[in-house]
Amino acid sequence: MELGSDNDELMSDINVTPFVDVMLVLLIIFMVAAPMMVQGVNVDLPQASTKPLRTDQENLVISIDIERKVYINNQVVNVEYLAEQLIKIMGNLDTKNVYLRADKRVPYGIVINVVSKIKNAGVESIGMITLPDTDKES
Repeated sequence: MELGSDNDELMSDINVTPFVDVMLVLLIIFMVAAPMMVQGVNVDLPQASTKPLRTDQENLVISIDIERKVYINNQVVNVEYLAEQLIKIMGNLDTKNVYLRADKRVPYGIVINVVSKIKNAGVESIGMITLPDTDKES
């Protein structure tokens, strides 16, 4: 498409420079923002010297934070209604397994109360989520 030419052919090349510019900007935004996206409830987990379990499926996680709030995945739940909520959720799941994340400063009685509510909901297996033990003795 030259100016003043008698050739009426159209240019068939696509200018991809703006597309590449936008993609690079989006890539940089995601690279900066990704580390800031924290999944789950902020819980200071205790350490334990056990081997990690590998699982291929997404699991239901119950969390207890330092303020003694109970969460199903990331949703706050009143502990009195925990069993009822779990019964509703478990009806839609294939496996009846739950993982418990409790802050190490939460009193033992609170954790046991939540465990009993989980068991009353018909959960078959409760796993405890901990951090790996860094003080291994040789």
